[in-house]
Amino acid sequence: MNRPPASAAELEERCREAGLVMDRPAVDPDLTAVRAYLERWTAVVDTADAPERAALLNALLATSTAHPRLTDHAGTGWHIHYRDDDMTLAGLLRSLVSVGTALHLTGRGMHRLARCAIDSCEQVFADVSRTGRQRYCTPACANRDAVRRHRASARTTKA
Repeated sequence: MNRPPASAAELEERCREAGLVMDRPAVDPDLTAVRAYLERWTAVVDTADAPERAALLNALLATSTAHPRLTDHAGTGWHIHYRDDDMTLAGLLRSLVSVGTALHLTGRGMHRLARCAIDSCEQVFADVSRTGRQRYCTPACANRDAVRRHRASARTTKA
């Protein structure tokens, strides 16, 4: 998820793998629009100030969503859409990501979206931990940082 798609075909493949019901193939304008949206969305990730984060996300919601409504368009059960029915794939993804981000932050806490704490890792993650104090994108990064801290401590102790 942290690597933007390189082609329309890759964008479509990722959407299908994620279980997105698609009624048309991804095209190059979708790719261009999704990549531009992701640049704006990462500004939401990269600010820790809750009011600023809310303002940035509200701007995305204003341009990416429609009034909520019930639908059973795929015959898989009733659910809520926050988008118009005739949107492009890029528009659909903007809506899903904007609404999903808003629901996550308001439901879990405005601080629960971040980048990995390791300087060499820029992965974005949504904190779904019980305590709300997740600092790393994966256990592998957490372990790598623990090893780094241990080695630094051992060097200090020997010196």
